[in-house]
Amino acid sequence: MKILLVDDHQILLDGLKFLLQNQSFVKQVHVASTVEHALIQIQSEVPDLIVSDISIPEIGGIVFAQKVKALFPQTKLIFLSMHEEPYRVKEALSTNAEGYVLKKAAHEELLKAVREVAEGGLYFSTEIQKILIQRMRFPEDERILTDREKEVLRLIFEEYSNKEIGEKLHISERTVETHRKNIYQKTKTNTLVGLLKFALENNLV
Repeated sequence: MKILLVDDHQILLDGLKFLLQNQSFVKQVHVASTVEHALIQIQSEVPDLIVSDISIPEIGGIVFAQKVKALFPQTKLIFLSMHEEPYRVKEALSTNAEGYVLKKAAHEELLKAVREVAEGGLYFSTEIQKILIQRMRFPEDERILTDREKEVLRLIFEEYSNKEIGEKLHISERTVETHRKNIYQKTKTNTLVGLLKFALENNLV
């Protein structure tokens, strides 16, 4: 099996390459730190399996996976990501990826995922399986904001800056930026007017 690892953290790439190239069923392991580099490698030699992060330069892992599946549908793909938010998982799996493993999982779980997918199966971390089951029971749950996101949303409407919101909620400005980004992604909008419409439709204000 020929495997391509795609991640912008070199230490992680080196560790995974060492882990996989010592497996008897693995023939080659190549690495790429950007989507552009990965696509060049794929065009040179199509891998059997790609293990990719979601948050990679420049266009991101989701768009990268869509391109791969469109051009090389026979290539299997496993997402290896720190993200376990329901909306992000839904977005990732819409690419028809064969697996989703969390970075916090042990190396043994990634090896298990690679073997399972190589044999034609699917593999998802336990936490991801729970999210999928939850989505089947409550299809709209991935759009519902967390309590903290609702707090941030209300302060956004009161025109507080990220720094001021952080001070009020006793969290860092960077955490506020992450909440703000997640709110826009979940509500599928990128404007304050869109946020307000969502909030009114869902009785958040």
